[in-house]
Amino acid sequence: MGKVGFISLLIAAIAVFLGERIVNLRKRSLATRELETNHLPNCVLLPNLNDGSEDITILGNGLAFISSGLRYPGMPILDTVVGKIYVLNLDEPRIKPIELRMPRNFDLESFNPHGISVYTDPNDGTVYLFVVSHPEHKTQIELFKFVEEDYSLVHLKTIKHELLYSVNDIVAVGVESFYATNDHYFVNEFMKSTVEVILLQPWTNVVYYSPEEVKVVSDGYYFANGINVSPDQKYVYVADIFDHNVHVLERKEDNGLAFVKSVAVGSLCDNLEVDPNTGDVWSGCHPNAWKLFLYDANNPPGSEVIQIQNILSDEPVVKQVYADDGKVLQGSSVATPYGNKLLIGTVFHKALICDLK
Repeated sequence: MGKVGFISLLIAAIAVFLGERIVNLRKRSLATRELETNHLPNCVLLPNLNDGSEDITILGNGLAFISSGLRYPGMPILDTVVGKIYVLNLDEPRIKPIELRMPRNFDLESFNPHGISVYTDPNDGTVYLFVVSHPEHKTQIELFKFVEEDYSLVHLKTIKHELLYSVNDIVAVGVESFYATNDHYFVNEFMKSTVEVILLQPWTNVVYYSPEEVKVVSDGYYFANGINVSPDQKYVYVADIFDHNVHVLERKEDNGLAFVKSVAVGSLCDNLEVDPNTGDVWSGCHPNAWKLFLYDANNPPGSEVIQIQNILSDEPVVKQVYADDGKVLQGSSVATPYGNKLLIGTVFHKALICDLK
């Protein structure tokens, strides 16, 4: 075979490989899925949250913490957007998020908040807020103490570790301990955003962190995303966004995780929240992630809320609670209930509060 023939065969092989990979990516992105609207009653867009509300978590007293301003590669948000944390009191008649006051010595310019989690110390009631941040596309965890009297945050420490290299979401299980998902395998931006997306292999993982020990406790995910814990703290739930599953894992005495089962959700589910009363798992999902990757304001990505009832039983029930084609809400990333209300957040768009039927 001549040199020209070899090069021609090589180009053809690469073209076939890339074509197959793109077909696979479109399939896993549910690129051909069209969404029928399924709205809830009395939905209202929340003020102040025009730069996303990527993650939301609610305390038992009705205070909702909201991360806003995530500058994530590939998303249609300006680099000049400033990351912020809001709080919303769901027990007050006036529904208006309030920006939390940050410490003066904290670097707000590089603050790039992603997943969040709260932990209430059972000994003294202190509320700790864990925030995943990506300054200059790197990863670190910011730990704050919440001061309810003046709606402010006290910065306690910044956590960095070589195993926490591409953290998406986090769930706190102690004052300084947590589980976190790494949503990529590579650290280099080109490898993450191009090579890894094309290959789309189950290379991402879940890490356990404490001051005494840091270790990978679960792996084999295509894109480990949302993570949360059952009300009794015995099980951890992980959303694998490109596998269209929520995985159930049992916590071990050494804080390791053992696979129990997977629950198919039929959508690309992002963050996970758990109802403390029923144990139901709620998620804001991407019904067609292809539209998210190739954003077009005239054909925007839609939003979908999935609820999983009885997730630990032999027959969990997966329900679509809300769906919108992008005309109201684009790119939903989280959904969490409180009483008869449902809060829905987005990666880069707005936030919605609705009545549950």
